[in-house]
Amino acid sequence: MTTMEYYRTNNLIHVMEVLGHRSMLNTILYTRLIGLRNDDYSSQVAITVEEACKLVEAGFEYVCEIDGSKIFRKRK
Repeated sequence: MTTMEYYRTNNLIHVMEVLGHRSMLNTILYTRLIGLRNDDYSSQVAITVEEACKLVEAGFEYVCEIDGSKIFRKRK
């Protein structure tokens, strides 16, 4: 259920809230993301709205927000 919800929403924060986890690490463990190959994506972090807009314009997609930083990814 956890892994399917992540793949459906592509949002770890949402999955963390649905499961009631206090730690993102627990959510990552339950979604089986540890150990998955991540070399198919390039990742970037945006702090400001301007940075986020530039990433979206460059083809990056929003993944989640952690500690006020927005994580984006784009296929290599």
